[in-house]
Amino acid sequence: MGIKSFQGIRKIVKKEFEAPILVADYMTTKLVTFRPDQSILEVMEKFAKHHISGDPVLDDNGFLVGIISEADCMKQISESRYFNQPILEKNVENFMTKNVETIPHDISIFDAAGIFAQHNRRRLPVMRNGILVGQISRKDIVIAALKLSGHNWK
Repeated sequence: MGIKSFQGIRKIVKKEFEAPILVADYMTTKLVTFRPDQSILEVMEKFAKHHISGDPVLDDNGFLVGIISEADCMKQISESRYFNQPILEKNVENFMTKNVETIPHDISIFDAAGIFAQHNRRRLPVMRNGILVGQISRKDIVIAALKLSGHNWK
């Protein structure tokens, strides 16, 4: 019996996953940052102007000391009405989250998704050697997953 089609020994091609999968590939690097001494009113104005819902709070040396979000502002709005006080009186330091969970820049978006699943956070500051280099949100992770959906995840 003859051989109909012989192509010879085939070279084994190793399929490599070349799509970017690190947090650093999808994080936001142009952040609106706040200072602990800024008023809550200024924060709310920047949230509205830049269409954001939260960002890091940095000290005078540029180190991360907290994060402020719309939820933190809601606390101020609620308290100002309850105690009949103007919103202008308070600053970021009184309402920001001080114990901030962060993630390293070089973890995969899959590991970041696991961190988001464990913690009830909408955004996480991204750090490199103790320095803030960006921020990633749950939405960024979803967008990254959509971009990778045509690839095999191994």
